[in-house]
Amino acid sequence: MADFTLESQAFENGGVIPRQYGYKNGNSSPPLTISGIPENTSSLALIMDDPDAMGAVGKVWVHWVLWNIDPNNSKIRENSTPPGSIEGETDFGEIGYGGPAPPDKEHTYEFKLYALDIKLDDNKGATKKQIEKSIENHILGEVVLKGRYSP
Repeated sequence: MADFTLESQAFENGGVIPRQYGYKNGNSSPPLTISGIPENTSSLALIMDDPDAMGAVGKVWVHWVLWNIDPNNSKIRENSTPPGSIEGETDFGEIGYGGPAPPDKEHTYEFKLYALDIKLDDNKGATKKQIEKSIENHILGEVVLKGRYSP
């Protein structure tokens, strides 16, 4: 079985996320490529957040919540959501992608991709917390892509 991976053509794992993906600099979601999806995956879910925000704002800041991604779709194009997928609410109070916006110094952002054995029933605008609860006991695989961004 191939290794479950999440990559971006825009930045290396652990590398610098280009400016145009920042919240105040275009706010385009980066292109992502998925490979090695586990067998029997019914859907994929993606959560992008900023654990480094804990020091600045007292919580992990949620930047993107996306679920019911078709496992046959191995690419998420730049600034788009895959057909049939649903987006949730970010900590910006918006639906959809909210790019990096560190208030103080360079932060590391995590794109966490989950292979699930179900499709989720959650409605558009669900929060990260709601999606994390929905995916409990349904995760077949998990992978993380990290990127850094400075103000």
